[in-house]
Amino acid sequence: MSRFRMYPTPAQAQQMLLHCAHARYVWNLAVEQHAHWTPGRGPAPGFVQQCRQLTEARRENEWLGAGNADVQQQALKDFARAKQARFRSGFGEPTWRKKHVHEGFRVIGTDRVPEFEPDGSRKLNAKGKQVMGRSVVVQRLNRRWARVKVPGCGWVRFRLTRPELPDAKTFRVTSRHGQWHVAFAIIPEPIPAPGTGRVIGIDRGVIITAALSDGRRLNCPQLTTKERAQIRKHQRRAARAPKCSEQRRTEYAAVAKLKAREANRRKDWGEKTSTMLARSCDLVRFEKLNVKTMTRSAKGTAERPGRQVAQKAGLNRAILAQGWGLLRQRTEQKAPGRVEDVPAPYTSLRCSACGWIDKNSRKSQAEFVCSSCGFTCNADTNASINVAAGQGGIPAPGAQPVPEGRQRQPAVRTPVNLNPSGLKSPRQEGEDVNFELRSFIPAGATAHHAGGPAHGTPPFEGQPA
Repeated sequence: MSRFRMYPTPAQAQQMLLHCAHARYVWNLAVEQHAHWTPGRGPAPGFVQQCRQLTEARRENEWLGAGNADVQQQALKDFARAKQARFRSGFGEPTWRKKHVHEGFRVIGTDRVPEFEPDGSRKLNAKGKQVMGRSVVVQRLNRRWARVKVPGCGWVRFRLTRPELPDAKTFRVTSRHGQWHVAFAIIPEPIPAPGTGRVIGIDRGVIITAALSDGRRLNCPQLTTKERAQIRKHQRRAARAPKCSEQRRTEYAAVAKLKAREANRRKDWGEKTSTMLARSCDLVRFEKLNVKTMTRSAKGTAERPGRQVAQKAGLNRAILAQGWGLLRQRTEQKAPGRVEDVPAPYTSLRCSACGWIDKNSRKSQAEFVCSSCGFTCNADTNASINVAAGQGGIPAPGAQPVPEGRQRQPAVRTPVNLNPSGLKSPRQEGEDVNFELRSFIPAGATAHHAGGPAHGTPPFEGQPA
């Protein structure tokens, strides 16, 4: 999906807001119609029948009839697709759309162009005539600007941030916090692998957004101190203003504009970082995190209220501000089949040099000192190295890997230190130690040991449980 910032004139913006209102009105009519449709009445009306009903409604309703018919029909088509995909999309039944929240409409191309087969030959219909397809009318103005034809608005300019013009059959216009965007329905080609065999691991956090296994630390841009002070200023003014007043709406609009700026920076960072990872690495491994569960509210219920709700809410905001899910999603879309998830348990406690796991090795948020071999590294970088090597999850009993330049120590059934206060590392004791962990390992859990160099050490050799 190619998305660009639009810069309409005031008259064009007013007309596009009217298109948004018409599309939202037709969508809500379809939602209400299907909500009152009972199984005893037979099948609910489909797209074709709703289009006939829309034609009759346009004749009777002057406000609806003054709008563009294509925009209103595309709203019905969007509803039909959402209805068909309600079981596989994860969003469920189509719901009611609200003003100032769902502002947008879809436009189908008006230009006619010949269609061709995959082999390059002309596409013919049953009568042997050339099949003509729709195309969006787009013109380039110069290196930075282009324009697209919107029904009822004429040519509307948008900022061209890519070298080539978009070639699509439909496009969608959206408005959010006073900013207009146009998104052309194009499925971009995946980024090819560089072919260097490079594997990189990424550990995501709040202090450091993405710590890479090669030592780089990437941080998602946030609002500046001055911008945060402006948000607090507008929020105080809105709290003191009378309810439902113009002053209150103006102050909240200013807050929304600043927060939209932060969201735009986060999305831009996610796009650029995911493109960099897809172009420079053959395999990208992420620490497997369930962001939805991690950011769940802790308020609980009236019978069982939660504890430290305000602290958990602050942590949730800090996690969501880092764009963890966006980075993982866009990397998978740009490099399909080259992104893997590594289980998160013990990736931050495992030493990337010797493989010993001890919670006392994690001295602080940023400091990691192995209690067995004394290896020192940044904690996030150490975790990313383990992620790159595929070392994650609950380890099964097996032999300890031997780094280069070290003598093989007595066999250890598992590198997990379950009692750090009273149990020393076998490298410190120099004797055979056997741990019985069958009661601690879930049924079906296995250790995933994949080869990968870490600070000059050979790949981990997996041993069967």
